[in-house]
Order: sequence, then structure tokens, then C-alpha cells
Amino acid sequence: MTVKQVLITGACGEIGQALVQELAKKGGYRVVTSDIAPLPESIKSLVAEHVQGDLVYKVKVFYDYDFDVIFHLAASLSSKAEIATEEAHRINVEGTMQLLMLAAYRSEKYGKSVKFLFPSSIAAYGMPTLEAKRGAGTVVEEDWDFPHTMYGCNKLYCEKLGMYYSKFHGQKHLDEKPPVMLDFRAIRFPGLISAFTLPSGGTSDYGPEMLHAAAQGKAYSCFVRPDTKISFMAMPDAIKSLMMMLDAPRESLTTNVYNVAAFAITAEDFRKRALKAFPNAMVTYEPNPRRQGIVDSWPEDVDDSRARNDWNWKPDYDVDRFFEEYFLPEIRKRYGK
Repeated sequence: MTVKQVLITGACGEIGQALVQELAKKGGYRVVTSDIAPLPESIKSLVAEHVQGDLVYKVKVFYDYDFDVIFHLAASLSSKAEIATEEAHRINVEGTMQLLMLAAYRSEKYGKSVKFLFPSSIAAYGMPTLEAKRGAGTVVEEDWDFPHTMYGCNKLYCEKLGMYYSKFHGQKHLDEKPPVMLDFRAIRFPGLISAFTLPSGGTSDYGPEMLHAAAQGKAYSCFVRPDTKISFMAMPDAIKSLMMMLDAPRESLTTNVYNVAAFAITAEDFRKRALKAFPNAMVTYEPNPRRQGIVDSWPEDVDDSRARNDWNWKPDYDVDRFFEEYFLPEIRKRYGK
């Protein structure tokens, strides 16, 4: 069996660690990772090589590698990006562009299209008012693309860069043979929740933070209103969608950017689940204006019918299965409840 060469940037994050484990389980991949941090011990043995350092300055190292697939996960996320906007732009845009240039160069020079998988986000959307958000229903990929955050702007722009490098970069006269282009594929993820890693302060982390606090008998002050509603997804489904998109035949794809969805619930729904699982849970609401504004700009839910039609996407975890079979058992195990 031919072993595929894979690069995963941002490999120490929640998606990165889960993806490394999934590729190892599936087999047939030689995985090289990159992150500003050292690899966690839990995945060290699964990785052939780890390049530690700032990706923007390390990309040149990878020109000597023959990658078949690049998963570009490294990013500065919503809340942090709002505080350090220039640094976020450098990491999110310059880092992505450097990798796209690498993939485009190798695709054309060696006549072999490099697959470039990019996790985008519902942050690429921007709802102007709560009334518009509540009236929009499930949102398709081309609607409401007016992000309110640096992170969202970065993600939307990088989607466009990916489309450029996969369709138009190096284009020649119409009567000339076109160059081999990289194969750019992006997924707009909702809020992702892992049962195995702690929430890292993301803007959509109020739900899992609430449950972690409840399981420890700690009070939790939720930074959004109880009626705040967005779409969420279990981490195994996020990894499943990336693997399905990786394997989808290029000719079956009708776009470069796909929504995926699983379940949409409110902050109050999380509180009720916390109380049901841990009756002594202490949850109050103290909305943070900045973080509340960010979440209010994201749609309540997204339309993922294109992913379902083009590559047979379907989540394994609806809201009940997410809590009862995936998240709560691991939380109880972690804290001995």
C-alpha cells in the first residue's frame, strides 16, 4: 500500500490531536506535524516528525517534503484575535498564504495535485441584528458573508485565497494546457466540543465550560445570554467530516467551501443538561458585551445540504447522543462523578 505523506499544522490543538489519532487508526499515512508548541505525549508516538516554531517562518522548511495532503489547522481564534488583530492576521492569513503557495508550487511542478484541507468557521458569517439572525433560519454558504471579527474576516479571505490557488493561479491563454492546480477544500465548522480536551477559552466554549464546572461542583458564570443559540458539533463528527471530504472524488464536489452541521441549541439548553446531570450545578449569566456580540453575529444554524448531497455527509451525534453517549460519560470519568 502506498503511504500518503501528510502535514498537519496546529497539531497540538483539539482538532489536530484528534486528527492525528484518526489518521493513525486508519493507517496508510506518514504524518508530519507543526505547531508553536511541543507535541503532547499522547500523540508523539503517532507522528513521524514534528516541526516546532512559528509557521510563518517555518513554511520554507516544508518545500523539501513531498506532501500529498495538507491539513492547515493553525489559527488564532476569535476572542484572542480581537485583542491582537495584527498578530491574528499574520498567523491566519500570512501563514495560510505561505502554505497555499507551497501546495500550488508542488502541484504544478510535479504534476500531482496536493489536497489542501482548511477548517473554516461559522465566524465567516455576520448577522447584522438579532432579528435578522432569528429570521434567517439555516444559512447557506453564500448568504450573510459579512464577518464581524478579525478571525471571521481572516477565514473568509483564506477561503477566497484557496479558491484562487485551486482555480486561477498561473492561468494561461485559453488554448494552452492549464497547469495542475492544488485541490483546496474548506469546511465551515460550528462550535466544536471535545470530551477529551479541556475548553481553551474559545468564543463558543461556554457550553462545555459550564459542564466542566458543574462536574467539579464549581460555580460558573456564563458569558452569553440564556437565549443565545448557535450550531455545535461533537469532535468525532468534525474529524469524520474532514476524512470524508479528504476521500471525496474531486469531480463530485460542486464548491470549495462546505457547511457542516449537527445540532443547534441555546446556552439555557446547556444549563438544563448540566442540572440534569449534576443537580447541584451552579450556573449564572453575566453576558460579556464583546463576546456576546461575536456570538450574536453568528447564525443560529447552517444549511449543510451541499455536503450531504456531494459527499454523503451526515453527523453521528445528534444532541441527545452527544450528551448521553459522548460528552457526559467522559466528563464523569474525568472528575470521578
